[in-house]
Amino acid sequence: MENKIKEAISESLIKENIRVDKVYEGVEDGEKTLFIVIDSDETVDSNMCVKAMKIVNPIIDNLDLSLDDYVIDVCSKGVEE
Repeated sequence: MENKIKEAISESLIKENIRVDKVYEGVEDGEKTLFIVIDSDETVDSNMCVKAMKIVNPIIDNLDLSLDDYVIDVCSKGVEE
């Protein structure tokens, strides 16, 4: 499922200079969460995460996935050491 989501959202995000680094499911604060980790040549800040969220949310809603109640969390890849 993660690959299906990554493929579905990557093209729309790349138009905004945002790359999908990773997509995975987990639990955060007791909620089923779909994590979408993004990266860019620009600084990935909260504004870019919100922008990405607005792009991916309708795409994911239209995919035929077996996700019942879930939260989407778009976040930065972070700094690699």
